[in-house]
Amino acid sequence: MNQQTSPVKTVVVYHSGYGHTERMATAIADGAGAVLVTIDSEGNIADDGWETLAGADAILFGSPTYMGGPSWQFKKFADSSSKPWFEGRWQNKIFGGFTNSASLNGDKLNTLEYFFLLAGQHGGIWVSMDIKPANVKASTRDDLNRMGSYIAPMAQTPADASPDEMSPGDLETARRYGARVAMIAGQLRAGRHQSN
Repeated sequence: MNQQTSPVKTVVVYHSGYGHTERMATAIADGAGAVLVTIDSEGNIADDGWETLAGADAILFGSPTYMGGPSWQFKKFADSSSKPWFEGRWQNKIFGGFTNSASLNGDKLNTLEYFFLLAGQHGGIWVSMDIKPANVKASTRDDLNRMGSYIAPMAQTPADASPDEMSPGDLETARRYGARVAMIAGQLRAGRHQSN
């Protein structure tokens, strides 16, 4: 007898200062079929956001990179996650993340490493990228994974560019990563069901 399982529950929790990270979060959510949970300008999420995260199979963290790391609003959220940490509510979930900054480097790697460590503290399982970098002379700003990131998607948007001017390649990279995270979360869930 075949047992039907409910769809994979993926949540994107993010802070966006000027709308660029929000656009990236939307692309991730589109790929993953995810729910968006917004961290507000005071570093808080709605009360039901914590329950949404607790019920997720996969959680993706998002923040702009400011001064070499995630925004203080995201850090406040991360500190507030000590309660689910204490209760083990996020243990064995699938995790991923994403970030944007104005500079090509912008120390975005530090932000992704922060997310990776946060996932690790929660006993989570991190999903890497599977898109080869666009790193030849013919590569353009709109190619997939033009930042050459393997940990998770990075985007770069000039400081004077609006969210509407973001690189389509960066957004498509984010969308595909969201789909990958949801796929792997689904595979893990299916394996758990088979072993029960």
